[in-house]
Amino acid sequence: MNWYVAKLVFRVISGDGDHQAQFDEQLRLISADTELNAFEKANKIGHANQDSFKNIEKQTVKWQFIDVAELNQINELADGTELYYNIHETADADLYIAWAHHKSALLNSIR
Repeated sequence: MNWYVAKLVFRVISGDGDHQAQFDEQLRLISADTELNAFEKANKIGHANQDSFKNIEKQTVKWQFIDVAELNQINELADGTELYYNIHETADADLYIAWAHHKSALLNSIR
């Protein structure tokens, strides 16, 4: 059995959808014999997790599954194993670094 990290993409639509497009990217751990089986399993998970509900303004909010956008095999499950990476390019390095420090401080404040 192999382990994979799958990125599932959902579109979030509120009311009539007259708002800036929103997408939820979820990383899911998948156990499968082959990459094809992992893809099929991730696809089933995505479809099974589509949902809709009414928000406090009585608008329907839909989570619409778009697709499995990425699938990466994990070679080893051990402390510190890399599960996912993303290279982010920005015109303002200082702003990005400040954002990373801010997110870390929020996580640290939970303790």
